[in-house]
Amino acid sequence: MTPLRVTGAWVQLLADWLDDQRLYAPGVRALIGIRRPADTVPLALWTELLEQVLQMRPELTAPALAVGALVEPRHLGVLGYLILSSATLGEAMQAYRRYERLFYGANLATVEVDRLHVRLCWPASASTGKLADTVAIAALVAFQRRLLGNLFVLESVSFAFAPPDNPLERQAYDTFFACQVYFSAPETAVVMPVATLDRRLPGSDPYLRALLDSQAQALLRAAPDAGEIDRSVQQALIRCLPEGRVTLERIAALLHLSVRSLQRRLAERDISWRQLLDQTREQLASEYLADASLSATDIAFLLGFSEQSAFNRAFRRWTGSSPERYRRRLACVQEM
Repeated sequence: MTPLRVTGAWVQLLADWLDDQRLYAPGVRALIGIRRPADTVPLALWTELLEQVLQMRPELTAPALAVGALVEPRHLGVLGYLILSSATLGEAMQAYRRYERLFYGANLATVEVDRLHVRLCWPASASTGKLADTVAIAALVAFQRRLLGNLFVLESVSFAFAPPDNPLERQAYDTFFACQVYFSAPETAVVMPVATLDRRLPGSDPYLRALLDSQAQALLRAAPDAGEIDRSVQQALIRCLPEGRVTLERIAALLHLSVRSLQRRLAERDISWRQLLDQTREQLASEYLADASLSATDIAFLLGFSEQSAFNRAFRRWTGSSPERYRRRLACVQEM
């Protein structure tokens, strides 16, 4: 099984909790602060940081619930904004299942739907431990409550870890989730009425969702056959290109490398920074052009070009064809 990890954006949730609790904690903050949102953080390190932070307030009952309650879309990266821009809760749940690997490094969740209920489940073997599981499920519930308010209803929540020994802690779980909470369960699960899937989300934005969906797909597909350094650089590029701030120095900083170290590693792969940037843009352009919902202007933005004309010139240099002609040929092939 692929080793689980989380993102640097998720680790920032701990810094927000320290702020909320008005805790200085310079040592832990330094460990959190060096993580960029796009970084991958081993699950063991995330758990260790979480334990260190919560130990600072030993008098609190079930503080992991309070950490999860602070979740914002930015803590989930592209996945969070995809959920936010979805039309319904069901569509948001589909986005989570499709792109969970961007968050944990693996697809773990399953969705079971019957006539009355929908169950979002994770196997007990994928449990990240009591504290981390609590933060994750509390965040999921808090996020949906923020979107739907009283329209979001839970029927039950299950955890794979043993029930708390402290009755007050057990009560804190019941109060937070406001439903039946099970422990020592064969899986981690959230159960809702099936009608919840059709609830409309207030932040629905089909245009933004299409852009984010294309970016998330590109992140999943980035350089499947490339070496590790190629893949790391390309994933950083996919995130940075729409910001229009793509420089060797910025990518090196995101990867916690010096510019010279990054250049040396690329040279070992017999590829230069400029070549990799060009190859990544060309690969992404082909993928984005296959998506009929994206205009040429959208694609130019996703690839970090200031103007559509600059994208057109680059694409002609890469392929000898214009983006419009390439898209027409692609459509003809798909119709065959």
